[in-house]
Amino acid sequence: MKHGSSEENLWRPLVLTRCRRPWNEDKRLKVLKGWTKVNQTLVDLLGNIAERKKATPAQIALAWLQAQKPWIVPIPGTTKLHRLKENIGAASVELTSDDLRNIDDTAFKITVQGARYPEKLEQMTGR
Repeated sequence: MKHGSSEENLWRPLVLTRCRRPWNEDKRLKVLKGWTKVNQTLVDLLGNIAERKKATPAQIALAWLQAQKPWIVPIPGTTKLHRLKENIGAASVELTSDDLRNIDDTAFKITVQGARYPEKLEQMTGR
């Protein structure tokens, strides 16, 4: 993943974690413009680490984000209480240096494909 100057790209692993089934079997992915198998590489890695840590892929993505800099505080938006509890659980996930290196190596080898939101939803973000 090429981070460039956009902080938004740091959130890409988190956005991608909501897609847990193989990319060609998940109807939800049809709304994500430009989704490709390239993205699935990162989703699969986060899923594998999550399984090993008995966490969710979203918790792994949040834990990774928290490990980047001490001043980064992820503020994931949600309207569902169970997702809020899931997100809070990321604070207790401990990623090893090998976990962090695996995520970084995978993320920096690919360019995540697709828009952050479907076009109609993007128009509602006030950009």
